[in-house]
Amino acid sequence: MDKISKREAIFYSHKMAQLSKALWKAIEKDWQDWIKPFQLNINEHHILWIAYHLKGSSVSEISKYGVMHVSTAFNFSKKLEERGLLQFSKRENDKRNTYVELTDEGVELLEATLNEYNPEDNSVLRGVVPLTEMYGKLPEFLDLSALIKEIYGEEYMEILERSLESIEEEEAISKQPTDIETYKKQSKSS
Repeated sequence: MDKISKREAIFYSHKMAQLSKALWKAIEKDWQDWIKPFQLNINEHHILWIAYHLKGSSVSEISKYGVMHVSTAFNFSKKLEERGLLQFSKRENDKRNTYVELTDEGVELLEATLNEYNPEDNSVLRGVVPLTEMYGKLPEFLDLSALIKEIYGEEYMEILERSLESIEEEEAISKQPTDIETYKKQSKSS
């Protein structure tokens, strides 16, 4: 920090804040548009996704890896439980923590959202097309990954990598989109 002037620090912090906020706004809109037909919000979808990839997890793990307050993770998990998408439990060896696991219906819903994902509807992916054409692959954001690792730690990055590996191996994500109308009818009748 001794080599960075206060002016440089303010400039960098402001630039990072503005760029991050603009990027998050685009991601948030795309994410909301993607999951809206499934009657989910971003926090609910994120919780389903984390629980799916961690094969069950504690509410505190969801909070940590979902970068949300524990009460947010718990309250949205409770809503998902009421919809029959998650179930709460305690473990014999750990009575202090509350754990959540996806129900069969929760797995089905999450996989339906993943099958419905359309890369052409994603403004960030459309935005990186010129870079992909120039370099022959999607940007890897090594600097950003290093920064996040420094802020949130090695364990956070390990969980991220594990979830990415899980997505790469996922056979449930088919090339065929799901029929949202059928899902809506099933949701309303249950």
